[in-house]
Amino acid sequence: MREIAFIKQNKEKWLEFELAIFGKAKKNPDELANLYIQMMNDLSYAQTYYPKSKTVVYLNHLASQIYQKIYKTKRTEKNRIIEFFKVEVPLLVYEYRRYILYSFIFFFGLVTIGVVSAKHDPDFNRVILGDYYVNMSLENIKKGNPMAVYGSGSNWGSFVEITRNNLVVGANCYFFGIFLGIGTFYFYFKNCIMLGTFQYFFYEHGVFWESVRGIWIHGSMEIFAIVIEAAAGFILGASILFPKTFSRMNSFKIGFKNSFKIYLSTLPFTFAAGFLEGFITRYSIDMPIWLSSLIILSTLGLISFYYLIYPFIVHRKMLKAQLN
Repeated sequence: MREIAFIKQNKEKWLEFELAIFGKAKKNPDELANLYIQMMNDLSYAQTYYPKSKTVVYLNHLASQIYQKIYKTKRTEKNRIIEFFKVEVPLLVYEYRRYILYSFIFFFGLVTIGVVSAKHDPDFNRVILGDYYVNMSLENIKKGNPMAVYGSGSNWGSFVEITRNNLVVGANCYFFGIFLGIGTFYFYFKNCIMLGTFQYFFYEHGVFWESVRGIWIHGSMEIFAIVIEAAAGFILGASILFPKTFSRMNSFKIGFKNSFKIYLSTLPFTFAAGFLEGFITRYSIDMPIWLSSLIILSTLGLISFYYLIYPFIVHRKMLKAQLN
């Protein structure tokens, strides 16, 4: 069947799907389940015969939305918060996985720019990090504790202030995505350049591994969370720029709802990073190498699994359940 004929034959049914998604047509969970099965059949057909078509993208999006609608209207006694992190967010991350990829590509590219700029311009460190921070760090390096800045202040005071700052950074990266993603890129650019400059500064002064042992105890979760928050901001911007078959307003509503959930999922990691920075990082200089390495690899492994591997597991289980 030609794609035009396929669309013409099924467009009324797909319109019914859209009405069900936006709540303009009342459907009980069983009716939604039937719609979902039909949608999966249409999606499978389109993937087989029109694999590079926009129809596949459209149907995949509708199928994902209907599944979430079924999940929300289904009677269950399970803890809503647990299900949010266990099922809902992973499915959304899977659906928008290409934006996660884009965010990582931007991250590594921008950090590299920071490193290269710091390497070739002796004054770049001071421009980005500020004279006060550079001078203080140089003094700490001379004293044999390049990470001494993390030991200043009380544990709780540091935790609260650091977490507040990280929340502001993450919120900027996400909410400014409403400006067509440009706002997200602006804040992302600033933070990635700073990170690259920051790490090269310690490399240049021969304390790179000491800085890694200290910074990345909390940085694994903190920086990874910012990458995901930026991805959520790009999703928000793309929902306005590329509405596809939806009206621009409906596309924005869907984009905001889904991206906001992804953004919310990063908050526990941000709080955990703040806790580690306030209570643990200050002792990195006295830690055995194996312990600091274990903390870094454990935190990086946890957040990487949740956003890069677990969504595929949940998606596969969902498809398997529908086929049985």
